[in-house]
Amino acid sequence: MRDHLRTTLATAVAAALTGGLIVAGAGTAAAAPSGLRGDFNGDGYRDLATAAPIAKVDGKSNAGYVAVVYGTSSGLDTSKRTLISQATPGIPGVPETGDAFGDRVTAGDLDGDGYTDLVVGVHAERIGSTDDFGVVTVIWGGASGLSSGTDIASPLPENRYAFGWDVATGDFDGDGSTDLAAANMAGPGLNVFKGPFTRTGRAAALTGIDAQDQTGINADRIVAGNVTGDAATDLVVMGRQASGDGHITRSVLYKGGATGLKAGGKLAGGYAGAVADVDKDGFGDIVTGNFMEKTTDEPNGGLGGALTVTYGSATGLSTRTPARITQDTAGVPGTAEKGDRFGWSLSAGDTDRDGYADIAVGASSEALGSTRAAGTVTVLRGSATGLTGTGSKSFSQDTAGVPGAAEPHDQFGGSVHLTDSTGDGRAELVAGAFAENDGAGAVWLFKAGTSGITATGSTSFGSASLGGPAGLSYFGDRFAN
Repeated sequence: MRDHLRTTLATAVAAALTGGLIVAGAGTAAAAPSGLRGDFNGDGYRDLATAAPIAKVDGKSNAGYVAVVYGTSSGLDTSKRTLISQATPGIPGVPETGDAFGDRVTAGDLDGDGYTDLVVGVHAERIGSTDDFGVVTVIWGGASGLSSGTDIASPLPENRYAFGWDVATGDFDGDGSTDLAAANMAGPGLNVFKGPFTRTGRAAALTGIDAQDQTGINADRIVAGNVTGDAATDLVVMGRQASGDGHITRSVLYKGGATGLKAGGKLAGGYAGAVADVDKDGFGDIVTGNFMEKTTDEPNGGLGGALTVTYGSATGLSTRTPARITQDTAGVPGTAEKGDRFGWSLSAGDTDRDGYADIAVGASSEALGSTRAAGTVTVLRGSATGLTGTGSKSFSQDTAGVPGAAEPHDQFGGSVHLTDSTGDGRAELVAGAFAENDGAGAVWLFKAGTSGITATGSTSFGSASLGGPAGLSYFGDRFAN
């Protein structure tokens, strides 16, 4: 849906990535890795992986890279980072025009060594001279951070077209090993690789799921999380379903279990999703964001975009009536206006340590006064009654204490990520504006306190400050969850 720009960077600027891996004090892990999801170097602090999918690498436009900033007791530290591209020694492939390395990213401990690994779906990678496209690359975590990687080598689906279109990790069969789900534009549209994985790229097994045939919904976006409260991870498959002469956005819950993922009930669709327990009842709730306007083809949308909260239960989807939240909901800052794109991006985390999951919502095209598409991020609070507008907060580049200034078409909030990088039990907010500075992109870090996210002490950084290209890259377009 994003209109990625196509332009050229000076080769001299891109040279920063041709050397591949850049590590500046990634840190040394303790004798035993933490096992925390998102902790690539095992030191007990979660790290941040940020995509720059259209950066020029080795002179190739739109080749892409991923920047990793490591967490510390005081938060994410940009002096401790790693840049990874297909030009990095030990990473499979070579930079090619249009590969968009990093356009799809997720994280999980695939080999069971206690260190989180980074998974990159390179869905535009051409496979030789065939009609197949797409590889899934795993960069392995370790005591010194992310280093070498490998492509998933076997077993592989028979048909690969845009393989790695989206990726998600979880223990879908509840056996204690992390599995990997990868969407594929050809049939079957969803492939589930059983863990553990070897470092040669071999999965224990592969199961193909034809979501289109089973449910009528194609696998466009996939979101993992525990809805039912058991030992197995569930998977929300988001896509489109035929309706009359057109299509509507719909989602379906695939419930995890001993025999793997099985299709369950359908729910509201959208283009972004998160699974988290917003009412603290022990079951994960599914939040779907539909930034589209309200039309006959987008009945779940609203004026300026909407969220739908479908509550979870021990059996899957609760019988409780789903909640709908827009910028016209009581307590939510702003006003629902055409083209705001409220719900463009979503992330879940407990920002104030009250035990309820909160939801960060990007409205990437929100206008600030006469400044069009400047963008905002709103943090909605979880509560005993569910997700609520009460106590919610909104942030933009015009918020006091936030670096920078809102400019037309920055798309602040184009990506959001809630993560506890300090280990204090409160999730901080990371917000991306992929179109900042004419498409160079930038990332903002917001601290969390007793009352949740605050603009006080917020900082920002871009690709150049990490040693990457200074020009067009869409840095901050996506974060690994």
